[in-house]
Amino acid sequence: MGGLLYIGYALMVIVALAAIIHVLMDNRQPAKTMAWVLVIGFIPVIGVVFYLFFGINHRKERIISQGQMDELTKRSMLSFVGQHNFRVPERQKPLVDLFVNQNLALPFKDNRIDIMTDGYAFFPELLKDIAEATHHIHINIYIFEDDALGRLVADALMTKARQGVKVRLIYDDVGCWRVGNRFFEQMREAGVEVVPFLPVHFPSFTSKVNYRNHRKIIVIDGRIGYIGGMNIARRYVSDKWRDTMLRVQGGVVYALQRAFLVDWYFVDHTLITDRIYYPPVSEELTAKNHQLVAQVVTSGPIARYPEIMQGFVRIILAARRYIYIETPYFLPNEPILFALKTAALAGVDVRLMCPLYSDARFLDWASRSYLREIHEAGAKIYLYEPGFLHSKLLISDDSLVSCGSTNVDFRSLENNFEANVFVYDEGTALRLKKIFLDDQSQAVLLSDVPNRLHPKFYARLWESFTRLVSPLL
Repeated sequence: MGGLLYIGYALMVIVALAAIIHVLMDNRQPAKTMAWVLVIGFIPVIGVVFYLFFGINHRKERIISQGQMDELTKRSMLSFVGQHNFRVPERQKPLVDLFVNQNLALPFKDNRIDIMTDGYAFFPELLKDIAEATHHIHINIYIFEDDALGRLVADALMTKARQGVKVRLIYDDVGCWRVGNRFFEQMREAGVEVVPFLPVHFPSFTSKVNYRNHRKIIVIDGRIGYIGGMNIARRYVSDKWRDTMLRVQGGVVYALQRAFLVDWYFVDHTLITDRIYYPPVSEELTAKNHQLVAQVVTSGPIARYPEIMQGFVRIILAARRYIYIETPYFLPNEPILFALKTAALAGVDVRLMCPLYSDARFLDWASRSYLREIHEAGAKIYLYEPGFLHSKLLISDDSLVSCGSTNVDFRSLENNFEANVFVYDEGTALRLKKIFLDDQSQAVLLSDVPNRLHPKFYARLWESFTRLVSPLL
């Protein structure tokens, strides 16, 4: 018996050492490397299992070939899009150029943006737009719940599919892990094209489970688009849930369409390039010569650059007067943390708002030391009290805003497929600034919560441990 235990222990040590060597040879960020080494070293069995699921870096795999991506992008965008009398605000030109050079995220003018801050505003508008669709409905969503609201939206989609409208739906397989197959099968039987994003099945699940499509993109007839933080689930219709969703019309819908069709090619291997998916912008918008410029930026683990993260860093460091951020989870990587501290120390009015109580307790503990760190640098930290703040929002200097699916955490910035819209317009910035200040009036300062600002020894020790593994969350 003792010999078997010795052999088992020796095998465990060998496997753990092999995993540690694999981590070291991957040459990732030192903080993440050290976190994995410590987890595997201290709790080898659990650590190795978690590393197999969430740690192995599969980004080097060419999940989508760049040539196919370029073909889709060029044929579906550059051939169809023309803009006259177009100008980018001079101050924002470096940021716009950054996104264009990263992944051909083109800016568009002649846009209109409506802002929705809860499910009571979002879902009725969405259902109305679905009911009025005549050609196609495209939905890319992280969670599509089989509940009362999810079934209401599903019924609306099935009705349109039976009427001959082309309905395509991408849902994330992990985000919908609790949803039974029958829910989606019913939609397929009604004519809705439903495809999961990176389905997780044994034995290949370890290469997929860590990279999820967290985007929330909806395009209707190529003329109306939605982007923001809301999924399709009943919990989003609640007084206790605060979120932000944008309904957009105009040229920027082309960019949402492109983002969806790239993802559709990825999951369905169908190349869609017909001009009908990029209809002309309505005369109502072009006649008024709307100079509201917007740019949709996507990011993901297979991209050459972390596009949205780089954009956030540039915005924070370029801010002259203020930078306001709402995020449900705050686990910043080193570039974001450094940028926020630098801006605060330089006298920029940095305000960060998170929920007082998170829906993920472990993430809540892991974020607390980060919040104190930027508080000590001079940033104002607000904790939203009425409910769960799920909004992902950034406003700077009354001149630009960003809204989408990206949280300020390691997972969104490095592992997930995300999408944000960046809007270069004073009017939109002022509207969203007012929303932020309204939220602020319902929040408490971190400095007014003694147990968060000055936790006791054991609480601080637990916070330090959770921070240690935060790059892995």
